[in-house]
Amino acid sequence: MIHKTTVLIIMALFLSFTVGCQQASEPEEASPYQNIAPEEAREWLESDMPPILLDVRTPEENRNERIPDSLLIPLDELEETASSQLPDREAPILIYCRSGRRSVDAALILADMGYEKLYNLGGIIDWPYETISGGEPGTSLTPGEVRPCPGRSTSN
Repeated sequence: MIHKTTVLIIMALFLSFTVGCQQASEPEEASPYQNIAPEEAREWLESDMPPILLDVRTPEENRNERIPDSLLIPLDELEETASSQLPDREAPILIYCRSGRRSVDAALILADMGYEKLYNLGGIIDWPYETISGGEPGTSLTPGEVRPCPGRSTSN
């Protein structure tokens, strides 16, 4: 009987110690951005209230291929130009790059600058929909070549 009591006391002490340690740890900080899938992003971009679509790649990458209606602010210029090019810090911003790394960096920079509604689309390499090329970087107002995704119809 004494043996069972000793075991129960030791187990109770162990459990109270582990629970106490869990409560003492600091809560995880929420991410300043949300990841968004291409399908959801496309629906949002085609809605009546689309987000700002921000490309943080280089002008050359943007000229070669971009998602229509995207605004180009290269990552290395973002801190200097975001305030003038993105004056509304509460407007939703959908960010993309080539593979997803620079878009995360951009989201973190913008969050530090006080932007509140940030969405990481990731990389254009994962964008299965139309892209355009040519013209002036950062705008789809200049006519460019429409590049449908291989295996997809251009009519939607």
